[in-house]
Amino acid sequence: MPGRRCIAFAVSSEKTVGTGAAPSGAVTVARRLADEVLWPAAQDIDRALSVPEAVLDALADAGLYGLLGPVEMGGLGAGPDVTAAVFEALGGGSLATAFVWVQHHTTVRAIAESTDELRHEWLPGLCSGRTRSGVAVAALRRPGPPAMVAEPDGAGVVLHGFAPWVTGWGLIDVVLVAARDGEDVLWVLVEATTGPAVQAQRLALAAVDSSSTVKLNIDGLSVPASRIVGRQPYSDWRAGEAPGLTRSGFLAIGVAQRCVGLLGDQAGDLSRMVDQARRRLFAVDRKAVVAARVEASLTSVRAATALVAAGGGSSIEADHPAQRLAREAMFLLVFAQTEEIRRSQVQDLTGRNSGLS
Repeated sequence: MPGRRCIAFAVSSEKTVGTGAAPSGAVTVARRLADEVLWPAAQDIDRALSVPEAVLDALADAGLYGLLGPVEMGGLGAGPDVTAAVFEALGGGSLATAFVWVQHHTTVRAIAESTDELRHEWLPGLCSGRTRSGVAVAALRRPGPPAMVAEPDGAGVVLHGFAPWVTGWGLIDVVLVAARDGEDVLWVLVEATTGPAVQAQRLALAAVDSSSTVKLNIDGLSVPASRIVGRQPYSDWRAGEAPGLTRSGFLAIGVAQRCVGLLGDQAGDLSRMVDQARRRLFAVDRKAVVAARVEASLTSVRAATALVAAGGGSSIEADHPAQRLAREAMFLLVFAQTEEIRRSQVQDLTGRNSGLS
């Protein structure tokens, strides 16, 4: 692909957070990595063919792949405050890197709630980052017939359908696939490799393109019972989606906070607006979470737009961080976007929620 290049990084492999460490230490480590490793390289990462494995290795060496994993399996067992701060830090360092990394935690949480056999087989590797996972869950939010279905096949299942977004292809080992089985969601673990039943189509993205995001087509993939992670009613998944929506919002806060820092004395009220959006992301019910996600994404767009304006014509030069942060803020409008979030975003942006007649 013209104009794109592979890049390499010399990153210390010293483990800075590990089993038994206080989860709060992860915040310090994440902020240091964001400022000293990710941000200086963010422009190159953005234009690379894919996020360099050395960068992901740095997150693994820091223990951050185990952020949400149980302590007894090598994870940090981080609570909401620590998780939010780590997501924010990495999102403001290199969103492409953070976007690959965040997918991993859905798999960790799912297996942590699964059988003892799966926990002992998978969690030590997942928490250390030696094994890395993506997730195919976006199809569950699509209206209409299920995009991915699971048909019973003895004790296992056969998968048919497509996953519109699978991030980190070529950088991950496994994918946690969400498939519909009637009124239930079935969670299954599959190898992140192509073959006769699995085809991956690379998506060209306007932002975070180096995240190696693909559309995954699956036609007749047999999955044994040993790879079935869990099952739950679709209605329960919808009702329990709020924590994941919240975590995604902190990536937007990270981009917004980075813009505030770059604006310096020109930031005006933006710092207060970011603080308010951050606080509101700790909402407890779905309606409040949706409103908080909308506020976080729009604050990110506002902050990035201000940075572009402040930089003048140079802001749209390819090497200027403002244009990348603006693209990242645009991306975060639609990342993990539910129909409720989409509708409210459009209403806010078009003034339909302003009360003007």
